[in-house]
Amino acid sequence: MGAKPRQGAAAPGMGDGDPRRYRFAGSRGHAILQMNMYKRVVLKLSGEALAAGRGFGVDPVRIHEIAGEVAEVHQMGVEVAIVVGGGNFFRGVAEQAREMDRVSADNMGMLATVINALAIQDALEKRDVHCRVMSAIEMNQVCEPYIRRRAIRHLEKGRVVIFAAGTGNPYFSTDTAASLRAMEIRADVLLKATKVEGIYDADPVITQDAVKFEQITYMEILRLGLKVMDTTAVSLCKDNNLPMIIFNLNQPGNIRRVISGEKVGSLVTA
Repeated sequence: MGAKPRQGAAAPGMGDGDPRRYRFAGSRGHAILQMNMYKRVVLKLSGEALAAGRGFGVDPVRIHEIAGEVAEVHQMGVEVAIVVGGGNFFRGVAEQAREMDRVSADNMGMLATVINALAIQDALEKRDVHCRVMSAIEMNQVCEPYIRRRAIRHLEKGRVVIFAAGTGNPYFSTDTAASLRAMEIRADVLLKATKVEGIYDADPVITQDAVKFEQITYMEILRLGLKVMDTTAVSLCKDNNLPMIIFNLNQPGNIRRVISGEKVGSLVTA
């Protein structure tokens, strides 16, 4: 990751005329935002992160740990939106869906993300954080439908917004959904939480001498064939100049460190 924004300077990807570059105090009773902090972020969580070591379902201890970190940055005055995957229940491209029609399998995967979103909402509300789940697939009995302007208004009012059901369309991953929602709500940065320290030239779990990239461009990710996220999501971020930070969610306090501008993970720029 490159140097954090200097006092009074823009965060990566923001021009001088972008109103998001100024980190003034919110009017919601939160702490004063520092000038080097991101004001509005989209946090991408995998379903596997909620399962922890279980591999399936939601680990109650782990989800409350994650909720605690989100609540911490929320109290700092940061507007937080979350996109969550559903791989801890069902993944449309996994082995379990091999004999299924792809559209049906993807629809099941999108419903799995709604389960996770409701679990995160419950954990956040237990910490007195006002939260809304917005689904790309309408299910009015359990959550709100996704409406862009309403989502932005929730954030402005100091609520955490959880985007569920991906894009609402088959063949698109939740990584693509995270990229799309980040651009729609004009987030300062996309934060992709993983189980490794950042982006490497090889899988660090398998290759001991894998080299970490402190900073890399989307074009280099595509050229090197790095499995950071699917190519649709990468291209979407690249074409719209959306900065992204890949970081290790398993290190306590990393969400706060990343948002505060500390040198954590790998920074991806256009």
